[in-house]
Amino acid sequence: MKESLKKFWLEWVRPFLLIALVLGSLRSALADWNDVPTGSMKPTILEGDRVFVNKMAYDLRFPFTLWRLAEWDNPKRGDIVVFFSPHDGKRLVKRVVGVPGDTLEMRVGRLHVNGVPAKYDAIDESVKQQYGLRDPDRYIFFKESVDDVVTHPILIAPDQLSVRNFGPVTVPAGKYFMMGDNRDESFDSRYFGFVERRQIVGHAISVVVSVDRDNWWLPRTGRFFDKLL
Repeated sequence: MKESLKKFWLEWVRPFLLIALVLGSLRSALADWNDVPTGSMKPTILEGDRVFVNKMAYDLRFPFTLWRLAEWDNPKRGDIVVFFSPHDGKRLVKRVVGVPGDTLEMRVGRLHVNGVPAKYDAIDESVKQQYGLRDPDRYIFFKESVDDVVTHPILIAPDQLSVRNFGPVTVPAGKYFMMGDNRDESFDSRYFGFVERRQIVGHAISVVVSVDRDNWWLPRTGRFFDKLL
């Protein structure tokens, strides 16, 4: 009996555990995916998207920890990042709106960065259809531009209670201000405050796969491998 158990351990259990450890370490330190259960980043990211996260975009960490072994870059304004929420520790996906030293302000939904108001351009009605939203009439679509460098679509939901005024606030050293592109339906730094640099897991760079959870989980093949901007 002992010989049989020993053989089972050596030939089956131990190799399986080693493979699981190696794969888990790679996911923890190098690259991972993140399922998106909410619509806080619509229209850029939809519910049912699975996004690819480059965990080596900014640093190298010891597997399964937040310990940094090396650091070569920092998140930039406009990056979509995955981080641990300072509110409850859950992993969230949001956009970096403010980096250390930035002064941020919002007035009636208009974002100001370092005293300069963001530009808002209307999105053509025909373009809205490509986002695949089930209730597009609830939202007003804009293309937000900060410093003419960071340009991305956002949604405004006029019937939703939300924080549309804050600041001015200055982002402290080593911290970041996050917001969702779905401005009125996002729980973000307007509510839980700044995010520490060490809490940022990595850079979300593309949609890997996507399923429509409201339509029998059918695949949205048109979103497969879409780059996130």
